[in-house]
Amino acid sequence: MSEKIKIAPSILSADFTRLGEHIREAEQAGADLIHVDVMDGRFVPNLTMGPLVIEAARRSTKLPLDVHLMMVEPDHMLKAFAEAGSDVISVHVEACLHLNRTLQEIRRLGCQAGVALSPHTPAGALSEVMHLVDVILILSVNPGFGGQAFLPEVLPKTRQLRQMIAATGREIDLEIDGGVNTQTAATCVEAGVNVLIAGSAVFNSKFSVKAGIDALRSAVGNQKAG
Repeated sequence: MSEKIKIAPSILSADFTRLGEHIREAEQAGADLIHVDVMDGRFVPNLTMGPLVIEAARRSTKLPLDVHLMMVEPDHMLKAFAEAGSDVISVHVEACLHLNRTLQEIRRLGCQAGVALSPHTPAGALSEVMHLVDVILILSVNPGFGGQAFLPEVLPKTRQLRQMIAATGREIDLEIDGGVNTQTAATCVEAGVNVLIAGSAVFNSKFSVKAGIDALRSAVGNQKAG
């Protein structure tokens, strides 16, 4: 299975005094998704945005909102994030007591169901829920902070997950987030990723949003996942 490579700018690295403007710039520059990292200060040692920011992002773009919940007990917040305008909601396998039930609820709420894997979590953790998964998000840094260096040890897991996706015969997006830039993007795609999530490689005071997205597309050239 070969897929177009999608670019998903992560607003965690955006200038929040210009959030709507930055999101619109990303859409105009050809981004495919807008990625939103939600941190609760418990699952990870940081605290970021909630449903109100999702609502603001929804008003700023027609692009799908790809929402990554880095939180314990995410089930309590699924409805709020769905109603705020999320298109994809990804939860961490490490944070869900009953992952099957959580994924079913995300789908019932009308969103695509995603599962995120921290660097230490094996691909096999998803073996029993592949039929419920629409998106798999590989963390290539330890979750909680932007601007970290890419961990190449996640690449074998990435290849394994691409094989698991192929075995289902279903279209499941394979995303990667953490240290994705012009030096690492091609390696990620070669391993099977079809969605590149990038923060500081897109939202950076040294160059425009368009320049960041264009540079990532150039880095992967005509490569396709799988």
